[in-house]
Amino acid sequence: MSLRSIPSIVFALIIYNAVVFVSGGTEVLGNSLFELPMLSGGHWSFKVGDAIILLTLFLLFAELIKSTYTSTSSLVDHGLSMVLFVVCLIEFLLAPLAATSTFFLITVATAIDVIAGFTIGIRVARRDLAIGGMEH
Repeated sequence: MSLRSIPSIVFALIIYNAVVFVSGGTEVLGNSLFELPMLSGGHWSFKVGDAIILLTLFLLFAELIKSTYTSTSSLVDHGLSMVLFVVCLIEFLLAPLAATSTFFLITVATAIDVIAGFTIGIRVARRDLAIGGMEH
């Protein structure tokens, strides 16, 4: 098993758990990292929870790119993505500090990774079979 087989969204889960469980509460997710004045006169505040969600979106994008490759490590990656989704779902349902919108969105990202990974993997495999069948 190579490092490529590990679902990268696991890093978002680790960062969320490190931030929330080490700080002892979910209040830290609402802490502002920076604030920018907007042309409209309003102020945009970027919070810790927003940063974790942004990281999760980038990691989801990387997972979708990884799912376009067919290899034995991609099969392991799909299986580990399913395990990660189950872990996130169990933590969301059972851990009080995971009952936040930020963690819910991480869980949704893992579900999208599982569904998209299998769907894209099937499409890519069909394309590879079609191309291979045309050569003979």
